[in-house]
Amino acid sequence: MVVGDFPIEVDTLVVGAGPGGYVAAIRAAQTGQKVTIADKGAIGGVCLNVGCIPSKALIQAGHRYEEAHGASEMGIESENVSIDFSKVQSWKESVVEKLTSGVEGLLKGNKVDIVSGEVFFVDDHTARIMDEKSSQTYTFKDCIIATGSTPIEIPTFKYSKRIIDSTGALNLSEIPEKMIVIGGGYIGTELGTSYANFGTEVTILEGMDEILGGFEKDMSALVKKRLKKNNVNIVTNAMAKSSEETEDGVKVTYEANGKEETIEADYVLVTVGRKPNTEEIGLEQVGVEVDDKGLIKIDKQCRTNVSNIYAIGDIVAGPPLAHKASYEGKIAAEAIAGEKSEIDYHGIPAVVFSDPELASVGYTEAQAKEDGYDVTSSKFPFAANGRALSLGSGDGFVRLVTRKDDGLVLGAQIAGANASDMISELGLAIETGMTAEDLALTIHAHPTLGEITMEAAEVAMGTPIHIVK
Repeated sequence: MVVGDFPIEVDTLVVGAGPGGYVAAIRAAQTGQKVTIADKGAIGGVCLNVGCIPSKALIQAGHRYEEAHGASEMGIESENVSIDFSKVQSWKESVVEKLTSGVEGLLKGNKVDIVSGEVFFVDDHTARIMDEKSSQTYTFKDCIIATGSTPIEIPTFKYSKRIIDSTGALNLSEIPEKMIVIGGGYIGTELGTSYANFGTEVTILEGMDEILGGFEKDMSALVKKRLKKNNVNIVTNAMAKSSEETEDGVKVTYEANGKEETIEADYVLVTVGRKPNTEEIGLEQVGVEVDDKGLIKIDKQCRTNVSNIYAIGDIVAGPPLAHKASYEGKIAAEAIAGEKSEIDYHGIPAVVFSDPELASVGYTEAQAKEDGYDVTSSKFPFAANGRALSLGSGDGFVRLVTRKDDGLVLGAQIAGANASDMISELGLAIETGMTAEDLALTIHAHPTLGEITMEAAEVAMGTPIHIVK
């Protein structure tokens, strides 16, 4: 191994080039800092390469394939619909390539130095970046750690050819006849839905009493109803106990309702959560505090207990969301530049690209009441919206949580078509301190799904037009 003779000096070293790291690096460079970003993997991290982007591409392909079979209620019939899954995978990879090359161009365009290799901290101002051939020492004034997370492996379900994580599910060369998904969270539900749309017989084993436990029950119930309609078998309160691989598949034993059952499939997809990548990077050399889950403790500017070292994304507390990591990356970079930026998670949305889509931002009604607010919960159904009916997407609703005395928007939940896009307006409402009246007075184009937000605001005001009060 070749070792660099002299350390390279930078203002800010960013460790990890995912949606948190690369955004932090660009923002730091924009504030005049000399920045180096290092990652042992590909630019874009998990999100762009084996997470958010490829999964949404595969989900979209599944929707297209399902739609290609026609819609008899609209008078559309089709026959002999076929799929070339190798082309689906090639198209998915082309989407990833465009985005990752674009991010690399943005880093270079902002004069960020990109280094490939593993980072190990020597002290609070020094790190070594190593690959198979060389090692180079870097000294830095400040550092932003954004090393992300990896899937949790169950001891009795070790990853193999037939037992796969989300990355493996995204890179299958064939459409399985049968798939078992262990874990009914957002990743398991999204990928399970995608393969079900391709025709796979999917079984979801969820340890809790509902899938998508982070969302309210009337939201997850809509997804559950659609999954069952798509012949997805959902087993709740299920504990996966053991697996046995065969020549062409895998057998899973699980316990549910006091009974032990066995099921076979081509593949088992394990999606039971992710763990932070905070081991083996030398944090103990620096004295950065980590909790019992491996998460780094930070303040409101993403600063750790070591004043010149910051941490963002999946390695700090909060949901493992790409847009959360990007948001924190900007905060950390601006804090290093001396700006007064601070994190405020209240306006961060959570989205599941299920069928129908689910999205939430701010408080739920229960959360608002727990924090002492006197609130009104107001719901308007997709079924009363012309655009939703013309799309054949009448299932769902928009719900606003508003403060009772003045109508201030505290939270919102959407279940329905395009919820992932619609939630942004409600995030903006929370961020800017808008009231239900502000939303109701905003003229929304007709016919659009966006009108449902306006209608929900009118329900909150007690003056709905398109449903009976």
